[in-house]
Amino acid sequence: MDSPTLSDLLDVLGGSSVRAVASPGGLGVRVGEVLLYDADAPLPNAPGAVLLAVGIRPPAAGPLLHAAAAAGMAAVVVRGADGPLSAAEQAGIALLAVDEDAAWHRVHLLLSSAAGARAGGPSSATSAAGDLFALADAIAAAVGGATAIEDPRQRILAYSTVPGQAVDEDRRQGILGLQVPESPDNAEQYRALFAAGEPLRLPALDGDNLPRLAVAVRAGGETLGSLWVVDDGGLVPDAEDALAQAASTAALLLLRSRAAQELGRHLGGDLLRRVLDGTVDPATAAHRLGLGAGTDPVRVAAFVPAGASTAPDIERTALRLLDLVRLQCDARYGRHACVLVDGVVYALLPAVGERGAARHRQLAQDIVDRAGQALRVPVRAGLGALAAGLARAVDSRDDADLVLRCVDAERPVALVEDIQARVALLRLGELVSGRREFEGGTWARVLTHDAAHGTDYARTVRAWLDAGCDMAGAAERLAVHPNTCRYRLRQAREHVGLELDDPDERLVLWLQARLAGGV
Repeated sequence: MDSPTLSDLLDVLGGSSVRAVASPGGLGVRVGEVLLYDADAPLPNAPGAVLLAVGIRPPAAGPLLHAAAAAGMAAVVVRGADGPLSAAEQAGIALLAVDEDAAWHRVHLLLSSAAGARAGGPSSATSAAGDLFALADAIAAAVGGATAIEDPRQRILAYSTVPGQAVDEDRRQGILGLQVPESPDNAEQYRALFAAGEPLRLPALDGDNLPRLAVAVRAGGETLGSLWVVDDGGLVPDAEDALAQAASTAALLLLRSRAAQELGRHLGGDLLRRVLDGTVDPATAAHRLGLGAGTDPVRVAAFVPAGASTAPDIERTALRLLDLVRLQCDARYGRHACVLVDGVVYALLPAVGERGAARHRQLAQDIVDRAGQALRVPVRAGLGALAAGLARAVDSRDDADLVLRCVDAERPVALVEDIQARVALLRLGELVSGRREFEGGTWARVLTHDAAHGTDYARTVRAWLDAGCDMAGAAERLAVHPNTCRYRLRQAREHVGLELDDPDERLVLWLQARLAGGV
């Protein structure tokens, strides 16, 4: 299949992570492998390559651009926005830019994965998963026992289907739930396995199960997962060596699977960010997010940590919260879109088949409870109104943001419907903020008089209005005698000119008290 073009790569990545700064040959240039620049090694002859200018500041990248063009490369990627445009034009090579704080290894991962995904290559998540199942079958045939491939969290990623091989109860239950059953003995076996540097033979956990031959899968010192083979006594004599060799192949496939997952999460997050900003075509975004036509109802949920103090703590906590929200939403809805924007984690919740808002509220509450325990900081959640399709998700996001400003320790989770009045007042306050006709008038005169003479008119008027113009209720709120309230209001009429008998005056006065100059 033809290799992708620069245009293809930018399209896959959404145009925000990697930007085209200059493209003298157009964006239809075919690209191949993605290379990291090494100042201590000669530049290879690599037609179509994309070169990451590691260690080169953009203003000093001119010589590298000319050298890359001479080597037949398609593009050079610099970090930052001040790339040498004239040098790129003169060299006739495309110049791409990434954010100043972008990590080069992550840029390499995204570009490599995007190139493979666009070309339909083996880096796609579906192909990687299929390769893992094929590997499990190959191991089972070579070693002589039913095989499972797991990640470090004991989730089963693939399993063999070779006929005639013995299985046991743990194998059956694990495949049914794609998760290894938990038990203290099981946990001890995993600790021993991950501490070992070679395949281990592990005894059966109980009478319903068989022994195992297992090995940890590692790459560069990082544990990527493990291979498990059911041992019914019929494994081949060199089973340990065969399994150790298989672990090397599994490491490559697991790395590729991770790259595909990271790319998918990145693209999904970038698309959701643009959906919530209203800067992307809803139909296109729905297709890429796997949401069909995008006309099904959705709700936006927003989560924010409320306890971190320093900037590094806030960022670290927000990233951990993103992982937790993504995990919970994936467990409830399968494929899902979550994104972190300005310290707030947003999740797009499907509403087809939901019974009202109860399940969304419960999911948010579960996430807040789990996050509070795992992150050791309080978390707040706001849920917007149900949106009639992806095109209205931006409205639900606006609602969720307003709800986040209203929730507190006593009520950490709320839907916009739960606190509609508070949200409406908050929105109204934003609309009238700074309007001179709303900031002046009677309420301003009340506040000025209190400040000048030490009176308590503002608090008394506010209590009386909040009590529905009931004198006894106002007195109870202020913890004074009703006659004291009557006296203060009478004095306020005389000294400030209050017109409390006029319903319009009362309405404006109450709104000003609640929004503009509350006490």
